[in-house]
Amino acid sequence: MRYFWTFFWTFLLVQMITYVVSSMIGIPFDFKTGSILSVAATILIFIITLIIPEGTSEKEALH
Repeated sequence: MRYFWTFFWTFLLVQMITYVVSSMIGIPFDFKTGSILSVAATILIFIITLIIPEGTSEKEALH
């Protein structure tokens, strides 16, 4: 379920960014470009979460 929600929110946010940037530049909005970028961003998010180690627990932390 987390994969679905990650893709869902990434898709919406990337589409919004694509729309805003394309209107600021003055080019027509392209849904396909936003879709490809959202898939790439989702894959990148999953790769980053695999690379970053989990934080230390409170037992291991120095006070």
